[in-house]
Amino acid sequence: MNAPRTVLLKVFRYRPGDPAPRYDEFRVPTGPRTTVLDALLAVRRLQDPGLAVRHSCLHGSCGTCGMRVNGREVLACVTRIEELGDPVVVEPLAGLPVQGDLVVDMEDLYRRLEPAGRPLVRASERASERDGKAGPVLEELERLEDCLECGLCLSACPVAGDPRFLGPAALAAAERVLAEPRGADPRGVLGWVDDAHGAWRCHAAFECSEVCPAGVDPGGAIMRLRRRLLADRLPRLVGRYHQEVRS
Repeated sequence: MNAPRTVLLKVFRYRPGDPAPRYDEFRVPTGPRTTVLDALLAVRRLQDPGLAVRHSCLHGSCGTCGMRVNGREVLACVTRIEELGDPVVVEPLAGLPVQGDLVVDMEDLYRRLEPAGRPLVRASERASERDGKAGPVLEELERLEDCLECGLCLSACPVAGDPRFLGPAALAAAERVLAEPRGADPRGVLGWVDDAHGAWRCHAAFECSEVCPAGVDPGGAIMRLRRRLLADRLPRLVGRYHQEVRS
């Protein structure tokens, strides 16, 4: 029987108050289905119980185990070690304060999301009635809210270092609200994103869409927001132009 393959993990370590971050190395036995999270939990269980790592659902639904592995944003619970080579470098998400080792403070992400409103709550298997007719069943509709609020898109975004930038997750949430505005204020949402640090700050690198584990495509949502903003502005600009010509 073959011995299990061992992989070298190089894990980022830092606690507030430490002189500087460091990388600790751990040898971990792995199998074909071992995930990065499995390996980290094995380190914590067998080698270093002080390693800080956040996790919850273990199957890619909650988003709490977001981190950077070999320089790319992933959910650790669905990222298999055998696909990564050796060594495997594990770091916290970028652009968010490190609370301890691989755990970051998500408060800033939630603060950016909050103004979008995200008002929809599923109360029925059918969409709302219109003109006295029942709407289609939900399976026939496009799903607009898949965001796990994991922070991967914010970490990957090349302009997320701007503390005033709303960020891809918040802008995607705003676009979702505009696409289905029940219970929301579309005009207020448009005013919120129509800002130099809102939809116009994006560099259209689409790194956010590349790393999104739920297929939300924040980059595409931001481009749709820009089209909506331009369509909203154009009639006013044309009207102002004709008014100036007549005067």
